[in-house]
Amino acid sequence: MKIQPFHLAIPVYDLEKCRKFYKETLGCGEGRSSDHWVDFNFFGHQLVIHYQDPKDKAQAISNPVDGKDVPVPHFGVVLQWDVFQEFSKILKSKKVNFVIEPYIRFEGKPGEQATMFFKDPCGNALEFKAFKNIDQLFAT
Repeated sequence: MKIQPFHLAIPVYDLEKCRKFYKETLGCGEGRSSDHWVDFNFFGHQLVIHYQDPKDKAQAISNPVDGKDVPVPHFGVVLQWDVFQEFSKILKSKKVNFVIEPYIRFEGKPGEQATMFFKDPCGNALEFKAFKNIDQLFAT
């Protein structure tokens, strides 16, 4: 089966702040848009931010992982190891406020991975990760 890009739509209460964040901070190319939504090339996938009244926003929760509070819900992509390392440096240089700073999980074990979490300006949590060996993406 050939893998296709995914499509994800998320709510935002400040369309212009998030447009700037995804374009300038994350470097995502902008596609089609209207006054209520914007499409982005999110690392080869389609991400659409949709305006949502802040009164309709659900309360965020977290789940403990490795002694850290992982925001739920969250979304993101799996990057190549070297791309993750470079991207995390770029985000640090842009003073992104990390929920969980970049770190290595399962070091030296099956599924060894780098991971980091941060939020967009409207509080949507993003996780970026990379596997030392991508063949271990689903290793147990």
